[in-house]
Amino acid sequence: MDIQDILSKVDHTLLAPTATWDEIRALLDDGMKYHTASCCIPAAYVARAKDYVGDRLAICTVIGFPNGYDTKEAKVFMAEDAIAKGADEVDMVINLGWVKDGLYDEVLDEIKAVKAACGDHILKVIIETCLLTEEEKIKMTEIVSESGADFIKTSTGFSKAGATFEDVRIFAEYRAPHLKIKAAGGISSLEDAEEFIRLGAERLGTSRIVKIVKKMEENA
Repeated sequence: MDIQDILSKVDHTLLAPTATWDEIRALLDDGMKYHTASCCIPAAYVARAKDYVGDRLAICTVIGFPNGYDTKEAKVFMAEDAIAKGADEVDMVINLGWVKDGLYDEVLDEIKAVKAACGDHILKVIIETCLLTEEEKIKMTEIVSESGADFIKTSTGFSKAGATFEDVRIFAEYRAPHLKIKAAGGISSLEDAEEFIRLGAERLGTSRIVKIVKKMEENA
């Protein structure tokens, strides 16, 4: 697979709680240079980042992150605020406690409300697969398919594990045709990136792929 094909699917990501503007700006510079799908950054930097990149790069941010237990109303506000400040894409974390309680109607209602707040902007729904059973993963794939969201996403990268090939296989088998897949967390090689894409992922949440490509250029 061509390296640029992989880069075009990367949400180049920096979500560390200590991230500084200089680090965010460097991320954005790399995103523009390597033509990544987006840069995924903390909400507090969205307005400044959008001013910096203009229309040269999509800006993605996260809400209800990383634990997902904010109220529906808080998540709706976060989405509206992020869009107003210039975010092109929003990645939200579901309420995992509701999943464990079997409150699937509430989970669906929350996702629909956040999608309504996002309007035509892309919404990706993080279900944190490492904390779910296979049955819960299948059920959440069906719910996210029903919700109107654009993507189902494996992981925050802040829990006990990230994306697995099996998670993406489950998504691909049980999703509705319109629902796209984002694998995120622990993607550390071009080979892994290629395999996730082969299995059906159309986005990859990672900071490492661009670093790998830069290292290859330095050693060329």
